[in-house]
Amino acid sequence: MDSEDDMHDANDVDSLEDDFYSGETAMDNDSDDEGGYAFIDNDSDDSDNTTSHHQLNYTILSEEDIQQHQEEDITRISTVLSLSRVSASILLRHYNWCVSKVHDAWFADEEKVRKTVGLLENPAVHYPNAKELTCGICFENYPRDRIHTTACGHPFCSSCWKGYISTSINDGPGCLMLRCPDPSCGAAVGQDMINLLVSDEDKEKYSRYLLRSYVEDNRKTKWCPAPGCDYAVDFLVGSGSYDVSCNCTYSFCWNCTEEAHRPVDCGTVAKWILKNSAESENMNWILANSKPCPKCKRPIEKNQGCMHITCTPPCKFEFCWLCLGSWSDHGERTGGFYACNRYETAKQEGAYDETEKRREMAKNSLERYTHYYERWATNQSSRQKAISDLQQMQAVHIEKLSHKQCQLESQLKFITEAWLQIIECRRVLKWTYAYGYYLPEHEHAKRQFFEYLQGEAESGLERLHQCAEKELQVYLNAESPSKDFNEFRTKLAGLTSRTGSSKGLGGGNKGKGGRGKGTSSKSSGAGRGQEDDAWSCEHCTYSNGKSATICQMCNHQR
Repeated sequence: MDSEDDMHDANDVDSLEDDFYSGETAMDNDSDDEGGYAFIDNDSDDSDNTTSHHQLNYTILSEEDIQQHQEEDITRISTVLSLSRVSASILLRHYNWCVSKVHDAWFADEEKVRKTVGLLENPAVHYPNAKELTCGICFENYPRDRIHTTACGHPFCSSCWKGYISTSINDGPGCLMLRCPDPSCGAAVGQDMINLLVSDEDKEKYSRYLLRSYVEDNRKTKWCPAPGCDYAVDFLVGSGSYDVSCNCTYSFCWNCTEEAHRPVDCGTVAKWILKNSAESENMNWILANSKPCPKCKRPIEKNQGCMHITCTPPCKFEFCWLCLGSWSDHGERTGGFYACNRYETAKQEGAYDETEKRREMAKNSLERYTHYYERWATNQSSRQKAISDLQQMQAVHIEKLSHKQCQLESQLKFITEAWLQIIECRRVLKWTYAYGYYLPEHEHAKRQFFEYLQGEAESGLERLHQCAEKELQVYLNAESPSKDFNEFRTKLAGLTSRTGSSKGLGGGNKGKGGRGKGTSSKSSGAGRGQEDDAWSCEHCTYSNGKSATICQMCNHQR
């Protein structure tokens, strides 16, 4: 990819060849895009949405949903093991809310599980007829009605229990594994004891910790990583695609919790994000654009045309930029202010080859990184602008357009679909630049093919974006219904369809077929029989023939 113009000058074709983005596994977001970004048409068919959600490999959980799932698991354990709900809750917390693990451990060795978790069958101490008992913390004597014990029987007064439990709750989620205050005892303190003794504020804190533990300790659930989002995701582990679209509009990768990044794998994304935040490129820039002062060794950037350099105070050393020799040894006899005979002679003799080679390598590396980063960042900003434009479109412009063009709002759904496609395509195109940066330099054929597809994809997306952004303004600004509005509808819908096909950039807003490893969209291959037998590589998403067992693009096993 030599320049940005190369991408925009790509051939204007209506349909791309089977490519790097082939198959829904490459580009789909594993959910209907309207649901993914929560920009949902109020007139959409409820049955259609239900069908879409049945095909997802994850479920978005609200706080109420989490609580319901938690209560159901507690009830299940309580019923099967004939335990109280408090004891069932303690067991589940210990085994990270995995019902199957609780069953396996309990039926394998109940006594061991009870001892480990702190569910005692019989009290460790007995006070059958005592009217007063001594608190084990403050050592004061109290009537029996002011003494409280867990299953172990160790007596502590109400005041000491409150202080002990309240301190533990204020220390954090560790209060969920609270044990008897007696140092020699491991009996668990249940929620019934906590609700009996502590303040309403501490009860609320404990309940929040308990609810959060159901998500944070459970390997099948995670919180949405978007700032301020309270939704959790229950994921079907091992089901293929990791793309998740939360109800808060944020899309992320379940595996690494970074923003959704298909078709790029998590490892590449991690390297790219680390590189963007690391100091390595600063050092590359310093190496490529500066030289060390021969005297004090501070890096100096040359900001004027003359080769006569003076270091900043207190050094003030004057030297030649080319050969780094003292300027007192230079003048007209060495080539003047804009050249250096000594440098040219030394370079021909090989004296500066290694230094210049390092500087040239750093410069090339920096230029290459800048090329990919600028395009990555540009697509990111364009995507954010598209999200903002879509929100504005749905909040204001759709109603305005409906009035001016005498169209029902439900008939303008094609505009929303176009913007959703743009948002998804910008996301995918952004990550192709991270993929391209780490593409091995020696794989020329693969790189050439990838850059061709990338250019075609960007060309198609630019046509769609321009149509939705600029051409639509004509109809928004019109004073009366436009005769050619239906032609615009056909054009925008066609660009959306072509850009969103499995052969192009996006996966399509309406792609509701099964998604997962090794699946491809057969409907997009109409008229091309060989596509029906293709499989998409889960690593690079290249579309391979049915008989192939190794990806022809990246050599990964099927």
